[in-house]
Amino acid sequence: MNITLQSPDKARFSPVLLFSGTLFASAGLMFVLQPLFGKLLLPLLGGTPAVWNTCMVFYQTLLFLGYLYAHWLSSHHSGQRQVMIHLAILAISLIALPVALPTDLAPPNEGNPALWLVKTLFLAIGLPFFIISTTAPLLQNWFAHCGHHSSHDPYFLYAASNAGSLLALLSYPFVLEPNVGLADQRLFWSLGYGGLCLLVGLCAWLLWRSQANQNSQAANDEVEPLPVLDQLHWLALAFVPSSLLLGLTQFISTDIASVPLLWIVPLTLYLLTFILVFSKWGDALHPAMLAAQPALLLIFIAYSFINPALLPYWLDLILHSAAFFLASMVCHGELAKRRPHTRHLTRFYLIMSAGGMLGGLFNTFVAPFIFNAVYEYPIMIVAALLLRPGFFQPGWYLQAIFPALLLIGGFGIYFNTDELFDYLDVIGGALILLAGLCYALRQSPLGLGMLTAVILIFTFGLHSLASNTLYQERSFFGVLSVRETVIADENQHPEKVHELYHGTTKHGAERLTAANITTPLTYYSRPGPIGQLFSEYDAENQYWQIGAVGLGAGALACYAKDQQQWQFYEIDPRVVSIAKNPAWFNYLQRCNNRAEMVIGDARLSLQKAPDHSFNLLIMDAFSSDAVPTHLLTREALELYLSKLTDDGLLAFHITNRHLALKQVLADHVNQLHLSGLLQEFKPDHVVPLVVATDWVVISKHPERLLRLEQSQLGHWQKLPLTFGLRSWTDDFTNIFGIWK
Repeated sequence: MNITLQSPDKARFSPVLLFSGTLFASAGLMFVLQPLFGKLLLPLLGGTPAVWNTCMVFYQTLLFLGYLYAHWLSSHHSGQRQVMIHLAILAISLIALPVALPTDLAPPNEGNPALWLVKTLFLAIGLPFFIISTTAPLLQNWFAHCGHHSSHDPYFLYAASNAGSLLALLSYPFVLEPNVGLADQRLFWSLGYGGLCLLVGLCAWLLWRSQANQNSQAANDEVEPLPVLDQLHWLALAFVPSSLLLGLTQFISTDIASVPLLWIVPLTLYLLTFILVFSKWGDALHPAMLAAQPALLLIFIAYSFINPALLPYWLDLILHSAAFFLASMVCHGELAKRRPHTRHLTRFYLIMSAGGMLGGLFNTFVAPFIFNAVYEYPIMIVAALLLRPGFFQPGWYLQAIFPALLLIGGFGIYFNTDELFDYLDVIGGALILLAGLCYALRQSPLGLGMLTAVILIFTFGLHSLASNTLYQERSFFGVLSVRETVIADENQHPEKVHELYHGTTKHGAERLTAANITTPLTYYSRPGPIGQLFSEYDAENQYWQIGAVGLGAGALACYAKDQQQWQFYEIDPRVVSIAKNPAWFNYLQRCNNRAEMVIGDARLSLQKAPDHSFNLLIMDAFSSDAVPTHLLTREALELYLSKLTDDGLLAFHITNRHLALKQVLADHVNQLHLSGLLQEFKPDHVVPLVVATDWVVISKHPERLLRLEQSQLGHWQKLPLTFGLRSWTDDFTNIFGIWK
């Protein structure tokens, strides 16, 4: 063993507090830096879940490189030599302070911007993040050679590291973001990094002293070499939860609810699993997690996949989160149980970080190119079941026969889709019964995993058929689909409709009958606020130049007149392709095929537009519940106003289930001495695809809005007064301050 007994004098000083405190501080700085720079970068690419997932891949890659460095340093150099090299690199890293984004950032307008995002992160925070990434394995290895009575098993320090990560993650949205601006956040983080360097220096000094006083007997202890299969097992046990983390984040943000900051939930649970499995309770918890995972599986599969419509979104979120937590606890519990001798500590952490990095790379750079939906998530649910202990029990291969026969025979139901719709309820019930059988196979990872895979394959296939999806494509910004549904028209006759979805959020719809094919619908209907605006200013808007942020299915184009000039600003080029395709939607082709399409983030694109050029600017970036906050800051509003003529109008679509966006705009109107009107529209009677929607119209002069205020078409009112709301700026936003 690599333990040197302490003398009574040295026993009075324990390095545990110093090392655990340093690891706690290091992890805390890491998980403050991640959301801090995420908040700086997300606006440049629209704030989609894929942007956060790409940031996560960068962090995981730097973490792997940090662990690789720690392994190299520990394997090739003595303790004192390690101290000299690492302190020199620490000193060099200080030149990166204070942390900041590179100047003149401009994301690409075409193609996948993931590589651009990784490059930007590397230039901005690559060096300090790399140094922080080395701390966990390096300091644990140093502690293992300090001669403390617990040096034989320093893995408990990993729990302290993850506790720091968890505290920082939760404190950012609830404490730091609401009270500290981005500029001060970057300054305080830089000061904290300097303090961390001092703490690492103290740990290095302690190792230096202990190395000088220890003999070399421990270095000659022999430890068994690591089998290759064990290392591959560690890799798989780290890969699957990492991929599950990003897959669940993408899935719940697009297919359950686009609730702001929802990504915190999976990441919090992920970190919590590391704290628990590497704590003193880890061994006792592991059997309970193994027993709970298949017990929850029946409810999870039956309600979250086979029939999710029965549950409210918050209960569905709880089920997904619980299943993810149990899967991660089982995988990470197996990792903790199989941790090696401290001589292999840095290799263990290196392989674990490699698995995490590969999981992120798979979700971000592989899955979007081979899947047209978030299929990596159910695949990893199955993979987590296959990693349960006991895979190669006697007769293990026989457990796969029943699921294989089901899969082969079940494909026959797809050959006659016309009759299939008559039996959807029966098939759904059969799938739920199969989900119940999963528990009977809980002792067989192969049988449990394969039966679950069969259920999920048929579930996704049936849902695709039932939704009548005509087209589906996945881009960096999410999953886009065109669906055909049937509604009852004004005379209660059936009528076909095409609908555009981003995940589960509807972004536009078009009726296909000749009389209604160019009628704007949903949030853009003629009875609604935006229709009222065009109607009230109909006499003077013949030659207007109009800009619209957000294209959707292109319904706004049907308000265009022949002499008007229209520009649509859309961040996702796939949306433009879908809206222009007459097989799916006809708005652009029939109403305004001359409209100019500008691809890229609206704020960056609008900066290039001539000043005082627009008579009307429509901000429709808020139809989903995912809020690009950078389009709502005071600086953003000042940019929009600079692009408007003196009598120009600025229309905001602010429909949102979770946030009272009208408060932010009301504060800006008050601070900038503007005039604004709000309408929270609800249809007086049922009209097909005319929905409730909220709009705000802003002008530089109050008399310009008199027509709307006195309108008989709708109920326009002044924006509400705001008290105690801190103004949103590029330096400060706080969504919790406007939570409904």
